[in-house]
Amino acid sequence: MRVMEIKEFGAPEMLVPNTRPDPVAPAAGSGEVLIKVIAAGINRPDVLQRKGHYPVPAGASDIPGLEVAGEIIGGDLAHADNAFGLKLGDKVCALVQGGGYAELATAPIAQCLPYPTGFTDQEAAALPETFYTVWSNVFMRGELSEGETLLVQGGSSGIGVTAILIAKALGHRVFVTAGTDEKCAACLELGADLAINYKTQDFVEEIKKVTDGKGVNVILDMVTGAYVQREIDCLADDGRIVIIAIMGGSKAEVNTGQILRRRLTITGSTLRPRPVSFKKQITAQLYEYVWPLLNAGKLKPVIYKTFALEQAADAHRLMESSEHVGKIVLTV
Repeated sequence: MRVMEIKEFGAPEMLVPNTRPDPVAPAAGSGEVLIKVIAAGINRPDVLQRKGHYPVPAGASDIPGLEVAGEIIGGDLAHADNAFGLKLGDKVCALVQGGGYAELATAPIAQCLPYPTGFTDQEAAALPETFYTVWSNVFMRGELSEGETLLVQGGSSGIGVTAILIAKALGHRVFVTAGTDEKCAACLELGADLAINYKTQDFVEEIKKVTDGKGVNVILDMVTGAYVQREIDCLADDGRIVIIAIMGGSKAEVNTGQILRRRLTITGSTLRPRPVSFKKQITAQLYEYVWPLLNAGKLKPVIYKTFALEQAADAHRLMESSEHVGKIVLTV
């Protein structure tokens, strides 16, 4: 099979084409299926892996790529985790631990979801990584509830756009930060109630204004560093900060007195190393709460650009430029 592999850690040109033996169809009892990949999503963890900053979990493929869409061509379809009655020939999108930049990939059947109604291969491939991440962090860990508000740091990223779309579709007020006026405008067009240019505006003051001084209930943070104390300053009482990346640095100095007095929560998670049993819970909740919105056309991923598999290096350059609004996808 054709693959794009990491020749050695470094710049985007270290992503090179190669061929590897086809994976064997998973055996009965494995709980996995073999997928003929038609499209694969690009995510920032792929960039970190290419640079040597995101170790591959034990037993996972060293080929980058955390989400795929395509056709089931083999595997353990009789497994109890086949909650949706998937069968040979069905098209699915799947969250994988690695191996997405290839013509064939294996995935736990518990992490496979049928294409939403009318979705293209590229649209389906744009779903798993960001939808699993947003759902598990904003709604499961952050417990965003009815009537509550959400602040997303980095609203124009793939994660940010997904957070806007899901939270708005479920009736929440959503505020975002972005680095240019153009990106702010794009976030507003996607439905955000307020977009703050963090280079020219103080997001703490803007959040206080828009919430009449009460603050926001949940913050999805991909920055951390010096942002954490400022986020505490604009949280409502009983508010929650959920950290999913540390682009601004891993250390922060915070006023713990505010955390005590106002019952604040600072938490975080990474998705890739979590067990299949946990990801199975996310799969079930996505299918129950989000897939009906996708099937009804009330929610759709935003794809900024697609590249051929062999152009993966160009796709990574675009990801690192941060010029994109939404998802970047490879066609295989």
